[in-house]
Amino acid sequence: MINLGLLLIRLVIGLTFMGHGAQKLFGWFGGYGLKGTGGWLESIGVKPGVLMAFLAGAGELVGGILFAAGVLTPVGAFLIVVTMLVAIFTVHGKNGYWATENGFEYNLILIAVAIGVALIGPGAYILF
Repeated sequence: MINLGLLLIRLVIGLTFMGHGAQKLFGWFGGYGLKGTGGWLESIGVKPGVLMAFLAGAGELVGGILFAAGVLTPVGAFLIVVTMLVAIFTVHGKNGYWATENGFEYNLILIAVAIGVALIGPGAYILF
């Protein structure tokens, strides 16, 4: 059962990160693409915006793919952790802990899950 649990966690977290990456990179799933995300990042002082949007989107997309697939899971987890740390330090950290106040609660939970799975391993059900 632990293998099914790990698969469920990896798929939900990994596919969600893939979606967020696709929003930033391609404008899919209601996202704004590189130009729109880059403009927003510039508006909050993160420059150069388009480059930072690309790095965030690529980290989320590649990290999500690796994490969901269970391939190079520590690398995927690292990419997820880095993007969440950047989100905390640039957006959410100043708002305190709770997500209801746009704080870093959710980001920290995702960091804990990514590190936990990286430490435990992906389980038996992996892409190859």
